[in-house]
Amino acid sequence: MNSVSKFVGAIVLGGSMLAAGVAQAQNPTFFRIGTGGAGGTYFPIGGTIANGISAPPGSRPCDEGGQCGVPGLIAIAQSTTASVFNNAAVQNGELEAGLAAADVTRSMYLGEGKFEGKPHPKLRIVANLFPEDLHLVLPKDATINDLGDLKDKRVGIAQAGSGTQVAVLQMLDAWGVNRDNMDEAELNNSQSAERLADGQLDAYFYAAGWPVAAMVQLSSTKGMNLHSFTDADLQKINEIIPAYIPSKIPGGVYEGIDSDTLTPAVSALLVVSSDLSDELVYGITKAMWNDNTRKLLDNGHAKGKQITPDTALDGVAALGVPLHPGAEKFYKEAGLLQ
Repeated sequence: MNSVSKFVGAIVLGGSMLAAGVAQAQNPTFFRIGTGGAGGTYFPIGGTIANGISAPPGSRPCDEGGQCGVPGLIAIAQSTTASVFNNAAVQNGELEAGLAAADVTRSMYLGEGKFEGKPHPKLRIVANLFPEDLHLVLPKDATINDLGDLKDKRVGIAQAGSGTQVAVLQMLDAWGVNRDNMDEAELNNSQSAERLADGQLDAYFYAAGWPVAAMVQLSSTKGMNLHSFTDADLQKINEIIPAYIPSKIPGGVYEGIDSDTLTPAVSALLVVSSDLSDELVYGITKAMWNDNTRKLLDNGHAKGKQITPDTALDGVAALGVPLHPGAEKFYKEAGLLQ
């Protein structure tokens, strides 16, 4: 009877383990990352990060050529209207994470500027990712002296819910241009490029890491020009929006534009909710910076190469938005944070 009992016990134990394994396979952890439009930079970068941090139940172990993310995690990059939407969705629990511009994230966290009286206290930073250069796109061979020349023009100011629109309206106002004296259009990047090509827009703005897919297509078909800001104008913009710092888009990034384009840029961040556990965010941060994700970033969108652990904390301390404790734990263990 003793042998029979052991045999039956082994069957029961084995069945329990199998049931637990099936339950685990049926209950993965889903992790939604808000990105941006398909024609921009947030969407492909968000997709790469989602791939890097995922390790679905039942997948091969990392050391056997499988995924090297957080065990049981399935991360999904979702196309959205970008920064403002992503931060609001993270605050409200509609997304676990999002990509967002640094200036918008600060304003929303503190409840300042356009978001006066509406703080988003649950926002937490995982990493600084890459600089987003402001592209002021003009028809081929068209030029302007400064932003004041856009008065009475048909101008794409990016989507409502985007960080680009919030910043651009502040910039234009400093040159006396606003919704009362220009014909503005709230469009995503792809829509703006199509309308510029069709002659329905005189200019449009879009902040993103270069090269931007929709602009690559526009420059190689209808052609386009980029406005290069003067040093004085870049300084003026920096005074208005300190998070926007002088940058440049190198010549040759877009067909037909051989000279460097001087323009302001803002950092893109990966933001999560303070409601997420320290353990989960620690695992996500660790997975972001492993060798497998490094390969994915290097072989994906061109901006992926600029996403590094050495720059992950650049400007974060001065921003006034806290790191998530799980991310902070990783950076301290990695010797990147005291």
